Amino acid sequence: MIVLEIVESEFGTINIVKKRDSGAVTYMQGGCCQSEADSKGVSLASYIHALFGLLSQAKARRILLIGCGGGTLATMLSRGRCKVTIVDVNPMSFALARQYFDLPPTVECYVRDGKSFLRSDSSVYDAIVLDAFHGDRIPFHLQSPRFFGLIRDRLAQRGVVLANVHVKHDSDGLPDRIASSMANIWPEVRLLDSEGFLSRNAVVMAGRVANLLPPYVIVPPETEAKLIDEELATMRYRPWRA
Repeated sequence: MIVLEIVESEFGTINIVKKRDSGAVTYMQGGCCQSEADSKGVSLASYIHALFGLLSQAKARRILLIGCGGGTLATMLSRGRCKVTIVDVNPMSFALARQYFDLPPTVECYVRDGKSFLRSDSSVYDAIVLDAFHGDRIPFHLQSPRFFGLIRDRLAQRGVVLANVHVKHDSDGLPDRIASSMANIWPEVRLLDSEGFLSRNAVVMAGRVANLLPPYVIVPPETEAKLIDEELATMRYRPWRA
C-alpha cells in the first residue's frame, strides 16, 4: 500500500491509500472503508454497483446523493449523463473525491447535513440516495419517518429513494427498522439483502420500486469485475420484518 494522504478532519482521520499492484485507491475513515475505486474512478464496491444498477433501471436522471466519501457513485452516474448533486457534512470529502477519485466538476457539492438540506431545498429529484455514515452506521436522525417525509417532498411523482445500509449479521435489525420507517411514508418498500454473509451491505428502497430487478455490473471496473458480479448475485429481495 502507498499512503497518498492523511487528513485530520472534525469527523475523524481520513486515509487515502493506493494499491501498488492494481492502482486501486481507497478512502478510509474511522477505521472503515468508505470508498474504493480503480484508477479511473469506477467503484470496486459491489453495493455501489447495486445502487447504480437500480438507478439505471429506474431511469433516474436527476439524482441527489446524501453522503460523499470518495464520490464514486456520483462519478459513475455523471459519466452516464445524469445530473448529480451531493450533500455531505465534511468539506474534505469533496476535495479528496475530486483529487483522487475523478469526481467531475459538473457534480454540484454542498457542505450540509442531509436533513437540513432537504428542509431548505426546493429542487425535485428522480432519485435520492442515502449513503451517509458515522463509522459503519447511518446517523440516527437520517433514519426517522420525519426524515423520509422530507425526502418524499423532494421526489418526482415516479421517483425512488434508496438507502445503503451496513449489516453486521443476520440478526442485525437496522435494515428492517429503516424499511419500517419508509413504510410510514410509501406503500411500496423493498429490501435487497445477502443473508448469511457477515459485514455486508443491503439496499432498502421505496417509491416506484415494484419492478426493479436485482442488479448486475453495468460499468465494469479495471479489476475485480467478476468478484463484484458474484457478490451482486447473492443479493435477493426478502420480506422486511416489522
